[in-house]
Parts: sequence; structure tokens; C-alpha cells
Amino acid sequence: MGITQSELAIGIGVTQGNISHYEKGQTVPPEVAARLIGFAQTLGMSLTFDDIYRPTKEAEHA
Repeated sequence: MGITQSELAIGIGVTQGNISHYEKGQTVPPEVAARLIGFAQTLGMSLTFDDIYRPTKEAEHA
């Protein structure tokens, strides 16, 4: 998204630590995913639940 973890955390109402955990693979709760989608839209980005919950290449090969 081109922003810091802290900026994203403020934008979706979680802690920077939460963002770090999500980036490392912790499941994003649906209510947080919804806020993330809305926040992405304010930045002019298109993001869907499928984008958030789609397995990564690494997870598919684990």
C-alpha cells in the first residue's frame, strides 16, 4: 500500500503489533478485513476479501 505499519494500524484501528502479526501470516479477523478494504478504498486501491484470504504461494507449498 506504500504506507508504514503504524499508518495502516491507525487507519484500520488496530495496533502496529497486530499489523506485524498479520504480515507474518496470522489470520486477519473478518471485521478487521472489512476495515482494511474500506481503508484501501480511501487510498484509491481495490481490495477484496479474496485478496486478503487467498493463500500465498508459500502457504500452498507448506
